[in-house]
Amino acid sequence: MSAIESRSNAKFKAWCTLLDGRGIKKAGRALISGRKLVDEFLARAPELAEDLLVPPKGDELVPPAGVRVHHLSSPLFRELDVMGTGTPLLIVRTEPLADWQSEPPQGLQLIVALSDPGNLGALLRSAEAFSVSRVILTEEACSPFLPKSIRASGGASLRLSLARTGPLAKLQLSDAFALDMGGEDLSRFTWPKDLYLLLGEEGRGVPETLGLRRLSIRMGGHTESLNATTAAAIAMYSYRGQN
Repeated sequence: MSAIESRSNAKFKAWCTLLDGRGIKKAGRALISGRKLVDEFLARAPELAEDLLVPPKGDELVPPAGVRVHHLSSPLFRELDVMGTGTPLLIVRTEPLADWQSEPPQGLQLIVALSDPGNLGALLRSAEAFSVSRVILTEEACSPFLPKSIRASGGASLRLSLARTGPLAKLQLSDAFALDMGGEDLSRFTWPKDLYLLLGEEGRGVPETLGLRRLSIRMGGHTESLNATTAAAIAMYSYRGQN
């Protein structure tokens, strides 16, 4: 057990890099916040946990053998506790994301260009709920291991099969579909068993140059469009109902 009160502490500086996607990739580590998620991870994969960061007067939590405990001063803990949980934070090892090359899909696979960690996390939560076989993140997508992504996903980003690929506009796809206001009516669509469902960048959508088949969710009232993660969840539910 150690006590850390200085920002110049080497461990603290290393943990600060886990608040950024590049730092996460370089370190091969992630920071989990929220007592429920921390408890679940320690129960599921304790061998991947390395450090438990405890705030002053924090919750009592006895970690598994091999997990180092560090008591942080209030200012340092608040700097790392970006979600404001006030409960112990867990540093865990992450596997590098596999490189994905264009290949025939197996089951429902998502290709995602979401750059907002909250939106990406919410999408990953739905992807796990509806048994998506793999989520492929384009160059534009944020890290699925950002604290906000992990928390919004309910930990799904640490359990799903994930991969990385290049820029969205340069993808070469077959058996691929996208959600679009002007597409075919989703409620009358017969899903193939194996396909890619592509979600574009927030605001920009999916480039026309990709030539994808488009599907639309019909709506009433004065709502012009749905949040990308909400629309994707509806599409995943529709697919799962037929398969």
